[in-house]
Amino acid sequence: MYNIKLMNKIEKSGIDHFDTALYNISETIENPDAYIVRSASLHNTEFEPSLLAIARAGAGVNNIPLDHCSEKGIVVFNTPGANANGVKELAIAALLLSSRNIIGGINWAAGLKGQPEVTKLVEKGKSQFAGPEIKGKILGVIGLGAVGGMVANAAFNMGMDVIGCDPYITVNAAWSLSRAISKAENYDEIYSKSEYISLHVPSLPSTKGLINKDTIAKMKDGVRIINLSRDDIVNSADMLEAIQNSKVACYVTDFPTDEMLGVEGVIAIPHLGASTPESEENCAEMAVNEIMEYLEHGNIINSVNYPTVNHPRNAKNRICILHKNIPNMLAQFSSLLSKKNVNIESLANNSLKDNAYSIIETNDDIDDALSEIQSYNGVIRAFVK
Repeated sequence: MYNIKLMNKIEKSGIDHFDTALYNISETIENPDAYIVRSASLHNTEFEPSLLAIARAGAGVNNIPLDHCSEKGIVVFNTPGANANGVKELAIAALLLSSRNIIGGINWAAGLKGQPEVTKLVEKGKSQFAGPEIKGKILGVIGLGAVGGMVANAAFNMGMDVIGCDPYITVNAAWSLSRAISKAENYDEIYSKSEYISLHVPSLPSTKGLINKDTIAKMKDGVRIINLSRDDIVNSADMLEAIQNSKVACYVTDFPTDEMLGVEGVIAIPHLGASTPESEENCAEMAVNEIMEYLEHGNIINSVNYPTVNHPRNAKNRICILHKNIPNMLAQFSSLLSKKNVNIESLANNSLKDNAYSIIETNDDIDDALSEIQSYNGVIRAFVK
């Protein structure tokens, strides 16, 4: 039996994917093989020695100590693309809200309650909330992954001229883009050409403060900026200054902070990007499937700290080895198995930065080979499936 510990409430549609004949699932279970988490912070959590994996039901993993997990041989999964449509729809709404001052108009109209001749007052006062249409305007999309690509395509279908930039775009993401999306050579081209900018990059040391005083200075006057990614991608102090001097006409953020609330020109949404029942179900189901594939077969799909190795089973036994990405590791494994007359039926290996993962399959008995493999310098964890 596998033990699964729920660190948050997880959608039932996902949990129902677990076979209860193989899995025990609860929020208080002891000796867990895996965690499933949404927003709970794990940075101060003391991980049990039994813990093999953590699945985040969402894309961001800033609530998980990745380096510590890598050192312990704990594979961390996320669910890229599972909430993409929900975030895309909010991004389109944000584009419209940033242009038309719809929120200001709604709040003003609500204040007319109880006054005589409301209809006449509405017709007289509505002009103060006029704003431009997005059709024909230039949208710059920074980051063309699961969400950014969908936003780019949807905005084009609504009549916008769209340019995008993503130095790390994958082949699959590139294939999903409309051919009408123009490719920017760099972020500076996005800044200089765009009337609207939508941010879709992860929170990394390289993206922290990406939008700041210097980059804003390169933008058109009156630019409208949408941030549904992470709050630290935008320097708040620099953004507020740009709002106050009208360099930025509107800033829409899904990450309210005290300094942003109540500021004219700022639309603060309470982190609703993935707050749809469909997104939560998709994330839960993907997280559960990732955990099952790893615990039952040793396959790694959508990990953020270990490489993808998704290998079909071809033999009775498979040795799964989490190890450092250093020379001579595979040679040592092969040599040991050869000495023990263990024939390798198939082998899969991949690396991600400093970490690597190998699956070695055999129909022979492996006896004490596992304990010897675990003793090798550079091996973090090894187990048999």
